[in-house]
Amino acid sequence: LYRMAEMLEGRLDAMQALLGRTSGLTPAKARGEVRAAIDRIVHYAGWADKVTALLSSVNPVASSYFDFSLPEPTGVVGVVCPESPGLLGVVSHVLPVIVTGNSAVVLLSERDPLPALEWAEVLATSDLPGGVVNLLSGQKREMLPHLARHMDVNALALAGLASDLATAARQDAAVNVKRVATYAFDDYAADSAQGLALIRDFVEIKTTWHPVGW
Repeated sequence: LYRMAEMLEGRLDAMQALLGRTSGLTPAKARGEVRAAIDRIVHYAGWADKVTALLSSVNPVASSYFDFSLPEPTGVVGVVCPESPGLLGVVSHVLPVIVTGNSAVVLLSERDPLPALEWAEVLATSDLPGGVVNLLSGQKREMLPHLARHMDVNALALAGLASDLATAARQDAAVNVKRVATYAFDDYAADSAQGLALIRDFVEIKTTWHPVGW
């Protein structure tokens, strides 16, 4: 993930120009969004070796067992990105999914998918294993039902969806009891749009009971 941040920083000028053309941002705002995306990647890279310690526990039990709980990745997570911001939005929802070992199938913004597709070039050159992040552009009304009903998808992250689409996705997700998390951030640059809470949405806690030897 640190390598991903470095590669994005290396493409800062190109990404700034693209955001200016496709999103209509001023040069200063476009550069600010790219900088915020780099900082967000570094933020989640820093969580990678801390999540297990913070989400694990040793559980007291009134019997002759060691009992402890550890987080595990949920599996394949379908991520629906907000319509804007084009770059920071996708980074903010994909990074907390993959930092714990999940894979992501990502539906990009319909209005402004090009920054995220440019980010795909960063992913391809950042040592991220193939298949961890899969980006799809198109109409969400067409693609989301297939994603929500897919039996090999284990969870959904829905960001900035219309209420009717979100409700339909939750109903479709019940086919294999997917975990569904919904997000609506007013400011993706704020601290509230990052952190452990978003990571925790896509881990499963496995509890192990181990008998104490006599």
